[in-house]
Amino acid sequence: MAAFDPWDPAFVADPYPAYGELRGRGRVHYYEPSNQWLVPRHADVSALLRDRRLGRTYQHRFAHEDFGRTAPPPEHEPFHVLNDHGMLDLEPPDHTRIRRLVSKAFTPRTVERLKPYVHGLADDLVSALVEAGGGDLLTDVAEPLPVAVIAEMLGIPETDRDQLRPWSADICGMYELNPSEETAAKAVRASVGFTEYLRELIAARRTAPGDDLISGLIAAYDEGDRLTEQEMISTCVLLLNAGHEATVNATVNGWWALFRHPEQLAALRADHSLIPRAVEELMRYDTPLQLFERWVLEEIEIDGTTIPRGAEIALLFGSANHDPEVFAEPGQLDLTREDNPHISFSAGIHYCIGAPLARIELAASMAALLERAPTLRLVAEPKRKPNFVIRGLEGVSVEVG
Repeated sequence: MAAFDPWDPAFVADPYPAYGELRGRGRVHYYEPSNQWLVPRHADVSALLRDRRLGRTYQHRFAHEDFGRTAPPPEHEPFHVLNDHGMLDLEPPDHTRIRRLVSKAFTPRTVERLKPYVHGLADDLVSALVEAGGGDLLTDVAEPLPVAVIAEMLGIPETDRDQLRPWSADICGMYELNPSEETAAKAVRASVGFTEYLRELIAARRTAPGDDLISGLIAAYDEGDRLTEQEMISTCVLLLNAGHEATVNATVNGWWALFRHPEQLAALRADHSLIPRAVEELMRYDTPLQLFERWVLEEIEIDGTTIPRGAEIALLFGSANHDPEVFAEPGQLDLTREDNPHISFSAGIHYCIGAPLARIELAASMAALLERAPTLRLVAEPKRKPNFVIRGLEGVSVEVG
């Protein structure tokens, strides 16, 4: 297991060779530092994402003690209340009920209606980058686009949006392996601030509904069910965090990959019809979410290894997306790849509800950069963020002209 070390900067910079070693050595591996079972192969990851013997939570069936786990410290409670009421960390029947209600407000028609706004904003951001002669692709394009889009959907006033990214970053720190107490304290503070803000905004929308997603969540009604206030708050935070974290990182990871493969970038610049396939391939090639966890609710067996109830499984998305059993020459970036069953948006009941919106955003920013900044070039090699689970860059300095 020496090759797999999520706290080693060299591993974080390029985990894919280590994944190859894991896949070659077997279908499942116990990793003592995080007390998890690592699953590296695509077929297993895909199947386990759909296996109802596993769950994102166990609290719908077991108390912490009955499951062999210790309850989180009381001082972490604001984070867990916020996190544990979002549908990403719930199982049926609560997950089914909340996702059904959210789907009533977050419809394909709602997403499609945003297309002109997304493309217009992408054009404006890239135009400003071009006018300045360059800048940071992360802060000038990749971040502001999805943050503005999901905030626009939810109806968050422009004057309040600068708080969203810091809150999100602090909360998402808890999704890394073995987060520190300092990380937890930041997540708790962000959870309190985010919750208080959204509680006030939801109260305002109850009094004066608008044409926005929060108003839609308040109105969503099905078979006598409505979202509770905490469920609404947690849903909004989930949509805000998931609605931009993956898109931001997919954008910068993708452009860094393109700059390292000039022949692929040249092909894309010559043929913009490749954009949809390029979006899928770049998400596969350098996956923005490297690992997704599941609790073992009922004992399972993988390749002769029994994994007991109460264990935690780490599904290695980044490894699965480079599995040669599924992808021809997975280490090669190929923007013409047609058969591309990557699992960057997960699968099963927790498949990303925002995937259609993310694809629109990624395609819009790529199209704007190709059309308005055809001479875009890298100034210096970007620095990789130290995080392993949520994979991104500190910045991407570029020039135009």
